[in-house]
Amino acid sequence: MSGEFESRSFMIIGLGNPGRKFREDRHNIGFMVLDKLSEKVGESFSKVKFDALLTKALYKGEKLYLAKPQIFMNNSGSSVAQLKRYYRIPNTNFLVIYDDLDLPLGYLRLRPQGGSGGHKGMLSIIKQLGFQDFPRMRLGIGRPPGKMKPAAYVLQAFSEEEEPPVAIVLNRAVECVEAFISEGLESAMNRFNIKNGEK
Repeated sequence: MSGEFESRSFMIIGLGNPGRKFREDRHNIGFMVLDKLSEKVGESFSKVKFDALLTKALYKGEKLYLAKPQIFMNNSGSSVAQLKRYYRIPNTNFLVIYDDLDLPLGYLRLRPQGGSGGHKGMLSIIKQLGFQDFPRMRLGIGRPPGKMKPAAYVLQAFSEEEEPPVAIVLNRAVECVEAFISEGLESAMNRFNIKNGEK
């Protein structure tokens, strides 16, 4: 029975940097999704475990863990790996959400596995877990303008003009997580791997 119960447990990780200073940054879009998810399931991040803010909920009968690592993103793998192992979450029920410079703002991409794509937070997670065959959701934040360095760009807040597409993609990301849990990865990919407004 215990193995059967564990297979119905899901863990959703949102990546970002801890602290009020970074809360609105592009790099923290993973945290933004988790905040919306926690509101949706009526829970708050009141617990700290393995250097992560954690909340638990039941979603349509499934046990759901939401976690926001509170180590700076580039070293977040140690927190994520400890959480996954402690709660014995199957790879197929484990999802990491993070920002992607190579996707335009408003794009969402759900994938079953893959490398880090140069994202240092994902690189840390893959290194600490020792494998990369787990689902991930990338949310586009676009490329920096002109000669601005990516490291500076990701630590800026979204502009006023960017706020409407950000709001749309955050809502779509929450819906995508819900589909991932209730319908499965392939169905969620088919439904949500499109640009905002595309049919």
